[in-house]
Amino acid sequence: MRYFLSALALTAILQPAAAEADDITDALSAALEAYEEGDIQFALEEIAYATQLLNALKAEGLQNFLPEPLPGWTREITEDAGASLGFMGGGIAAEAEYTGGGDSFQITMMADNQMVASLGAMLGNSALIASLGQLERINRESFVYSDGELQGLVGNRVLIQARGGELEDMIAHLEQLDFRDLADFDQ
Repeated sequence: MRYFLSALALTAILQPAAAEADDITDALSAALEAYEEGDIQFALEEIAYATQLLNALKAEGLQNFLPEPLPGWTREITEDAGASLGFMGGGIAAEAEYTGGGDSFQITMMADNQMVASLGAMLGNSALIASLGQLERINRESFVYSDGELQGLVGNRVLIQARGGELEDMIAHLEQLDFRDLADFDQ
């Protein structure tokens, strides 16, 4: 019943939303109709579909935080970066490949999933981070660099990973981020 009421509230909130939200309101309306007809399974499926669409909208917002490529670099944003997060407890993700000067690397951001929550205690502890690898500070945030991968937790809910490139190039790109805005990210 709680999910049903949440769906009703979302339907009311999303009425004036953008064209993409039409699919969301359609799914929520179909869920409401199915519920009223007693078809609980179909109602659950439609709510799950609406949730998937809402997460996609939220992921687009996270994608806006991926740093712009520095001069001489290009950025290719990975479509559907969060599609495989189901096995990690859901959540959202954004990812891009950066290429320049004969080098390339990826930056991935993940938020609001169980893996990030479980890593929170570890990555939020600077002393523990230092024992896991080389400690790097980027705009007042702690990152650990180990085995070619740079990882940090922003605002206890957004995991940032940069991997596959030279440390200096990855740091230079991450230095562009406004970590305070990212910590407050909601969409």
